[in-house]
Amino acid sequence: MNTQDAKRVLETALICAQQPLTLREMRSLFADAVGPDTLRSVLDELTQDWEGRGVELVAVASGWRFQSRPELREYLDRLHPEKPQRYSRAVMETLAIIAYRQPVTRGDIEDIRGVVVSTQIVKQLEDRGWIDVIGYREAPGRPALYATTRQFLDDLGLNSLEQLPTLDFGVAPAEALADAAGIQGQLINEVNEMNEVIELAELLEKPATDVVEPAAGPQFPPSFPTAPIVSDTGASVPAQPDPQSDAADQVHTDA
Repeated sequence: MNTQDAKRVLETALICAQQPLTLREMRSLFADAVGPDTLRSVLDELTQDWEGRGVELVAVASGWRFQSRPELREYLDRLHPEKPQRYSRAVMETLAIIAYRQPVTRGDIEDIRGVVVSTQIVKQLEDRGWIDVIGYREAPGRPALYATTRQFLDDLGLNSLEQLPTLDFGVAPAEALADAAGIQGQLINEVNEMNEVIELAELLEKPATDVVEPAAGPQFPPSFPTAPIVSDTGASVPAQPDPQSDAADQVHTDA
C-alpha cells in the first residue's frame, strides 16, 4: 500500500471513530504493514491537509482525533441550545487543586481551601471521569491520593498535564482551568472573588513533598508528570463547612 492510500484509510478511520485512536490501533488498520515512522509521517500530512478548515486533527491523551476548532464553538452550540452542566466554584477549585498539585488527599485540598471537601464534590468529579484514586499516603489512616485521568485531558483537548494553562499572578488555577475547558465546552467558570483567587494561586505555588504507596490494580500512566503535593503541616487554617457545596461532610483527618 502506498502512502496516499494509507492516508485515505487513516483519514477515514479517524473521522468515523467515536473515540481517539491510539498509534497501535491505527497500525492494526494495515495489519502492521505500515511502520511507526510512516504512520507519524502520514499523521503530519493529514494535520497539514486540514489546516485552515473548521475541523482539526489533534493528539490528546488517549490518542488522535478530529475535533472542531475552538473559535467555531459558538456557532455549533446553536445546534444544541440546551445549557451544559454547570459546576460550582467549590467543584472547580477542588478539580484545579487536584490537577495542579496531584497526587493529593482530601485533607490536602481542605488545607488549601480552608473548608471541608464534601463527598458529593469528590463523587461528582469521579462520576465525570476526571479524577481517580491512584494510591494511598503512608500516613495514619492511609488516606486516598487523587489524580486526574486521561478522560480529563481528553475533555480539555490536552495531550499531557504539561499543557495545562500556566498560572500567572492574580489568576487562580480554577479560573485558568475553566477558561481552558470552556473552549472545549466542558466547564463553566464561576470564580469571581479576586482575593480568594489570588490566595489560592499563591498557596498552590508552595513546594512540598510526599511518599506515595501505589494502589492495587491498574496504575496511573507513568508518562504523566506529577506535581509535588501539599504538606500535611503546611496549613494553619482549620477546615470549616464549605458553603459552596450542597451537603458538607465531617472533616476526615489523616490521624
